[in-house]
Amino acid sequence: MPVYDYACADCGAFEEVRRIAERDDPALCPRCKAAATRVVIGAPTLAGDSSRMQDDSAGSYGMRHRGGCSCCG
Repeated sequence: MPVYDYACADCGAFEEVRRIAERDDPALCPRCKAAATRVVIGAPTLAGDSSRMQDDSAGSYGMRHRGGCSCCG
C-alpha cells in the first residue's frame, strides 16, 4: 500500500499507509490525534523539458511505496 506524508500543525510531519482513495482525507496525528493534512510536493520531470513540473493534478498520486511491494519490485 502507498505511504503518504502528512503534517500536523502541532507535532510536525509523519507518514501514513493508506489506500489511494483515502489519500486526500485528513489523517489523525499519531501523537496528539489532531486532524492533519496531506503534504503534496510536485516532482520535476526527469525526461524532456526540465523546467516543467509534474504536480498531483497532472496524474501523480504523490506517494511512494515501502520496500518489497509487488508493484515496484
